[in-house]
Formats: sequence, structure tokens, C-alpha cells
Amino acid sequence: MPFIPTDEQAAALETFQSGDHLAIQAGAGTGKTSTLAFLGEQMPGRRGRYLAFNRAIALDAAARFPATVQCRTAHSLAYAALGHRYRSRLNGPRKPGWRIGQDLGINTPVRISEIDLMPATLSNAVLRTVTRFCQSADTELAHHHVPHLRRLDEDEAHTELADLLLPYARKAWADLQDPHAGMVRFEHDHYLKMWALTDPVLHGDFLLLDEAQDTNPVLEQIVLAQRERTQIVMVGDSAQAIYGWRGARDVMTRFTGRHLTLTRSFRFGPALAAEANRWLTLSKAPIQLTGTPCIPTTIGPHSGHPDAVLCRTNIGAITEILALLETGTKTALAGGGDALRALAQAASDLIQGRRTHHPELVLFTTWAALRDYAERDPAGSDLQPFANLVDEHGPDAILHAVNRLAPEAHAQVTVSTAHKAKGREWARVRIAPDFTPPPDTDEVDASGHPVPGPIDEAEARLAYVAVTRARHHLDPTGLAWINQHPDSPPMAR
Repeated sequence: MPFIPTDEQAAALETFQSGDHLAIQAGAGTGKTSTLAFLGEQMPGRRGRYLAFNRAIALDAAARFPATVQCRTAHSLAYAALGHRYRSRLNGPRKPGWRIGQDLGINTPVRISEIDLMPATLSNAVLRTVTRFCQSADTELAHHHVPHLRRLDEDEAHTELADLLLPYARKAWADLQDPHAGMVRFEHDHYLKMWALTDPVLHGDFLLLDEAQDTNPVLEQIVLAQRERTQIVMVGDSAQAIYGWRGARDVMTRFTGRHLTLTRSFRFGPALAAEANRWLTLSKAPIQLTGTPCIPTTIGPHSGHPDAVLCRTNIGAITEILALLETGTKTALAGGGDALRALAQAASDLIQGRRTHHPELVLFTTWAALRDYAERDPAGSDLQPFANLVDEHGPDAILHAVNRLAPEAHAQVTVSTAHKAKGREWARVRIAPDFTPPPDTDEVDASGHPVPGPIDEAEARLAYVAVTRARHHLDPTGLAWINQHPDSPPMAR
């Protein structure tokens, strides 16, 4: 079928042909990759680059873009420039964090704010410090790269921790500069950071940045440095900016250039577009979607198995997996079961009186200490569902369930977190009940009922991602509370 551009896509082409820098807000299913390929095809005399979020997207784009557009990831460009020098270290054997810490000189426990930090905990924090530095646009390691640990959230405690760890982090970064051998396991983000520090030049007439709403500062720095020498086109969906917790940020809204939109979704019909628009309004997104009238998308409870169940958390995913396996349903987990297996193993260690190296639970010495923190400390409330699940089923049952998971190709239902589901779609989707409403405030309404708290914009963005994964049917039961929330936008059909 020939590509017939919509009015919005035609407007994007006109701006692209003018040579202006351009940011395109592209809603879920609006054909952003097809649009970018269309732009490249209409300018055969110009050569450019397309930067993809991951290798799979880059390979898919390469089959769709003209030969004049080079489709790569930032990591592949960095590897070609200097990462190949570290090939032998990239293929080196895995080493546990505590062993790397030993090699760096971390051998004794330390007490900060009445909390004993074991060498393994300190070692893992040092490695996470280097990772956070590599994701940043900074040129030197600093206090803010040191991660905050549970139960050490106070500024004074974190400063003491950072003063302790930064010398080891700098030693680790120095170790990584040797292309032939070293103590620290070499990762792909390391050579990307090294490349960024060389102020690389990306030759070409234009640079297309995909998924711009989830760009790490290190990549943002590389891209924006090209604006004086090449035309930059950013495309993404600010309402799908859901990776802020790992350093990503939306570079589109601050970008100086023409701002256009793609708002017609080719994934679903008008009913689902209306549902998505409620969450777009709550997330203060700059767009609203329209669905494709000829796509019959329905919304409501569904008695049969969906193709996918989308959860807010890993804990919610465990709950869904256990329930599905209990009914004999062949179940897959998007992205595999390593994260759930690690959580269950950490719980097992604590229950049996052993310390765990899991980064979320590392400062707890016993299961009772974790339970007390989850029940009594507001900062630990997110651990309460996990603690309840383990107490109800036991870690062995969870481990057994993870080991029974099927490959997606052979599963009846795929369970996924909303984060893992980003960029994917299924015919029938059910939203799991762990998308809980915001807690009530201390106020009461005219009927004496507690007034719900405001809906967090980040949570609204995640809900938007979840509901827009469906093509033909959405069961939004897990988000049904929005219908009673006072901030809920009216449902337009």
C-alpha cells in the first residue's frame, strides 16, 4: 500500500524540508517510525542518522528507512568509535559486586546513622555510583551520583555515605580506562560515557532521535551538541516519559525548534482513544488522541483470558502469575523472571537469617526488620504488598512459579509490568489491580467521605502507557477507580 500522509505528517515534512529543528509529539500508535521513514524518503539528496532506543528498534527501522539514513543506537556508534578497544573486557567473566569491592579495597563494615553497612553493600553502591555517573552529562564523579539507600535518606547520612564511597568510585572509573585488564567488570554504558566525554561529531545533514522523552542526559548532551552543524528532529511522546527513576528525562519539551504533533492513532479505535485522553489530561500532556474509526476497539470487563495482563509493580506481576498458574494457564512474563527470582531469593535469605545483597533490601538484617519497616515507616509502604505476598505464599512458592513460566511464543497469557510493556501491543489487554488510587487526604467531602489525594502525573503517564497497549479490547478494571476520583476528566466519546 502506498504511504498516504495525514495532514499532520504532511506538516512535519514541510518543516523538515525547511531545515528547521523539529520536535514531534507522537501519541501511542500514531506511526512515528513510519513518519520518520517518510521524511527520509522525501529528501533523497540528504543523508542522515536515526538514533534508536535499542538494537531491535534500530534493525526494524533499517528495513524501513532509505539507504541514505543510517539507523543505529548510540551504543553502536560509541562502540565503533572507541568501545571496540574494550572488547576483551566486555567479554570477561562475571564477578560479584562484593569481589569487585574487595579488589578496590572495601573490606570492612562501616556504621552510618546506627546502620551497619557490610562490604558487599558498599561495593554495590560504588558500582551503582559509577553507573549513575555514566548516565549523566557530568564530566566528573560527584556526591549526587551516589545512590540513596533505604533507611539512609537523610541529607547528613547521605553526605557521609558519599564522602566514604566517592574515592572508591573514582578508583573504579580509573580502572575502567584500561582497555586490556582491570578489576571492575566493563559494561556497555562505560564506553558510551567515554565516547560522550570526547565531544563526538555526528556527520550528516540531519539527526533523527527516537523515544526522545526517555533520553538519558549523556545522550541528550551528545545530540544537542550537534545542533550548530546538523538539523535535529526529535520524536517521542512526553506522556510516555516513565523512566525518570533511572535517570532518563524528557528533552522534547525544552527543545528549541518547531513543535508539531501526531495525534491520530492507527492502533485502536475512538473508544480507547477517549480512555487514553483522560490520562493524557491528568498527565498534563500537550496532545489528545483520536482513534481510527474502522478499528473496533471495545472497553469493559472480559470473562475470557486476555492476551496480556499489565501490572504496576513486580509484586503485582507475581500475584497475577500465581493466580494464572493455579488455573493451569500457560503464562509468560515479559522480560523474563530474573527480577522476581531475585526478590524471592532475597526474602528467603532474610527469613533464614542471612543478609541479602538485593539493592532494595540490602540494609535489612532480618525478615522481621523488613516487616516492621514496611508496616510502620511511611517510606517503606511500597514494600508492604511484597511482605504480605511472601508471608502468604512463602518464597519457595514464588520461586517455583517463576520456574514454571513459559516462553511468550507458547503462552496463553503474557504478564508484564507497564514499564516492560512500553513499545508493545496486544489484541486484548487487562489492567491488574495493583494500579492503586492515590491515598485519601485528611479532608472530607459534603457527605463525610475522605477526599482522595491528587493523581500524580508520573502515575497518570504510566496508566496511559498501560491502556494504550490494547488494539481490540481493554479491560480497565485495575484503573476503574478513576471513574470516582474528583479529578477525573469527563469521558468524551
